[in-house]
Amino acid sequence: MSENLLVSVIVLNYNAGELLLNCIESIKKSTYKNLEIIVVDNISTDKSQKICKEKYPDIKLIQNDENFGYCEGNNIGIRKAKGDFIMILNPDTIVEPNSIRELIFAHEKLGEGLYQPKILSLNEKQVLQSTGNMIHVFGFGFAKDKGRKDEEVDEEIKKIGYASGTCLFTSRSVFENVGLLDSFLFLYHDDLDLGWRASQIGINSYYVPKSKIYHVESYSLKWSAKKFYWLERNRKYCLLTHYSKNTYAKMYSSLCLVDLFVWFFYISKGFLGAKIKAELDIRRNKKFIETKYKELEEKKIISDERLIQEFPDEIIVPTNVSGNFMNKSFNSILSKLSKKVKKKII
Repeated sequence: MSENLLVSVIVLNYNAGELLLNCIESIKKSTYKNLEIIVVDNISTDKSQKICKEKYPDIKLIQNDENFGYCEGNNIGIRKAKGDFIMILNPDTIVEPNSIRELIFAHEKLGEGLYQPKILSLNEKQVLQSTGNMIHVFGFGFAKDKGRKDEEVDEEIKKIGYASGTCLFTSRSVFENVGLLDSFLFLYHDDLDLGWRASQIGINSYYVPKSKIYHVESYSLKWSAKKFYWLERNRKYCLLTHYSKNTYAKMYSSLCLVDLFVWFFYISKGFLGAKIKAELDIRRNKKFIETKYKELEEKKIISDERLIQEFPDEIIVPTNVSGNFMNKSFNSILSKLSKKVKKKII
């Protein structure tokens, strides 16, 4: 592998503190040296961005004058990046020295696509956080093998539903073809949306197990009402913009049943306000959603039917979010409805 291809590593910072410094230090230890490190700061108040620039003066620091969220914050970095490859990386991560090199190897082997490494817990280094993310027919996204031990999974490169935004690696040309992150989403499900849009124009996502990073999960929002609001609003947005009107009509009755279960879940967690806010926000943005829908339909070359065939029937919800009983009940209903919907559509 020649090192004449520049990789732009974009780290979006928002009050990440020492985590940011540790992240940059790990990138600096990479065995692949042709790197451009860009820190984009969403008006952090902890001065972590300034401390980072002082410690590593060769990094590019882009100081935003407002919090643009995950999507537009990263887009700002992508637009300024000079690299042949772009790597979006969370500041609460540690990158293994060979990680970037392995992602480039995978790209050389499989061609244009969205790639993610094996993501392990920074606090429990043998515990997996993601071996690739998957899209469910009802718009839920989830990480495969979350909570399992590293030695329990095999080491093959695999096609997945979408690459995790925790660490997403691709070429500049993929962003030119697929488009940047959707700034309407602000944060959460942005990676699901990007992977879904890519698959609609024939660009696949892949998991690369020999590339490893360690991640502190949700260092800013944890499992909060705010996070659940973004997750639910953006799930609804993706359903309305990615499926054709014909597909959506065939799913409608099942979507209503799933929604009843989601209402129950949000109420049980004390997040009723978050669910109501998500619903109102979708209604308020109907015109924008319709415009986005038309834009994606015009670009689509892979049918809903073909993509839905690859969607799993069950989802994996971490037990710290929903207990085992809730998981089994939800998955039992979800699986039956998913199979029913697939029969209607495929």
